[in-house]
Amino acid sequence: MRVLVTGGCGFIGSHIVEELCRRGFEVYVIDDLSLGAKKNVNGMDVKLIVGSSGDVLYLNEKFDAVLHNGIPSSSPMYKRDPNLISKVLRDMISILEYSKKNGSKIVLASTSSIYNGNSIPWHENMPILVTDYYTEARYYCERLCKLYSDLYGVECIVLRYFSVYGEREEHKGSYANVLTQMIWCGLKNEEFVVYGDGSQARDLIYVKDVVEANIRALEYEDSKFEVFNVGSGRAYSFNDMLSVLRGHNLEVKAIYVENPIRNYVYCTLADTKKAEDLLKFKAKWRVEEIVPKLIDYYKNVIMTK
Repeated sequence: MRVLVTGGCGFIGSHIVEELCRRGFEVYVIDDLSLGAKKNVNGMDVKLIVGSSGDVLYLNEKFDAVLHNGIPSSSPMYKRDPNLISKVLRDMISILEYSKKNGSKIVLASTSSIYNGNSIPWHENMPILVTDYYTEARYYCERLCKLYSDLYGVECIVLRYFSVYGEREEHKGSYANVLTQMIWCGLKNEEFVVYGDGSQARDLIYVKDVVEANIRALEYEDSKFEVFNVGSGRAYSFNDMLSVLRGHNLEVKAIYVENPIRNYVYCTLADTKKAEDLLKFKAKWRVEEIVPKLIDYYKNVIMTK
């Protein structure tokens, strides 16, 4: 099977690429390297194309599937530059047009942030409220996938990622997962700023579990369009995360300040029933199991800089 991974040099994308290669897929990557890094796919049997995700429309290659992860994935990016929305949508339309022409399946990386304003746990049929530039861009991508599926039979599976953490986030800097940033602060003996009292919580899911969800989505054939949550179904408060790190001998100096963000996401928690029932996906890894690996990994990253 020949697949294209957009954003394949990024944090999540490179892990997807690695597993696809391991399973014998013919893998192409397209990445503009604005957020990703070539080193993330070093040594992997991939064909790398440096360019925007939407450039797939102009490639003289036919792919069985496009796994679209090449989308800026942090709300502050869009607040600083709302025109990012138009670029995201242009790329999405180009990918959909390519897929319409070539019969390629699409697996779209979306976000749990679109549920903001709803009570937890979050399930796929909840109303999507207007809360943020970033979530508007992601939700419109979902709607475009639904439109192309209904009008042209394009096969689209949407995965709403919750709070993904793991190795290879070092290039993301301030956009990295909160748990990863805590680890960095602990290793560098720096302060970590917590908005409020630390009771805000995130449904943390390890990147390897997200990879498995993408593989299951590639294999899913029961409908032309579907949306699935990709979360663990377990929420960890910021205080919980600090406690887990402390339990592995990593002390993080937390500074608690008043929350200055108006539309702050207080708590995320996935309802995982649909993914478990239809996609046959259930997160395998717990934070407590992975944290020791991450501490060692990022300790090595910091030491070799």
